[in-house]
Amino acid sequence: MGTVTIGVSIAVPEPHGSELQQLRAGFGDAAAHGIPTHVTLLPPTEIDETALLAVEAHLTEVAAAGRPFPMRLSGTGTFRPLSPVVFVRVVAGAEACTELQQQVRDPAGPVARELQFPYHPHVTVAHGIDEAAMDRAFEELAGYEAEWPCTGFALYEQGADGVWRKLREFTFGGGSVVPPQAGRVERGSVPTR
Repeated sequence: MGTVTIGVSIAVPEPHGSELQQLRAGFGDAAAHGIPTHVTLLPPTEIDETALLAVEAHLTEVAAAGRPFPMRLSGTGTFRPLSPVVFVRVVAGAEACTELQQQVRDPAGPVARELQFPYHPHVTVAHGIDEAAMDRAFEELAGYEAEWPCTGFALYEQGADGVWRKLREFTFGGGSVVPPQAGRVERGSVPTR
């Protein structure tokens, strides 16, 4: 058994998710199509593959204790010059996201870890592209608005091809769903589960 790279996030639902993903690609961000549009709760984290069941059990507990909350995106922000990122701001639901990510990274849990930067919920729309394109993303999405009820979050795994795939959805109040297309793809093989 080896290691896997996982992440936990709140998916931005349709039609907003695809819309923002297409815009991100249009700004020249080559990673856009490999990263579903999301609000991060656990950034990319390498774990031993044998710990995956413990992670899923932990996330089930976190979700069972959670309750739906309103999410609203509005306008843009940036982490420049510290980090080459332009994002759409989370203006409602940020406090709930902050609490959730703390529970996901609980020091007693299977994915306890420190963050490189202080947690700031957001939806990335440009990352690591040229400055003119970053400026364009910042300006063009300054009036962007979207809202939805957040009813849970999901566990993702990054494949060898760099694409993030959903392994399992966790619904607040209990329950989880394995998407039909879920499965781990390793070195171009067919899904293994």
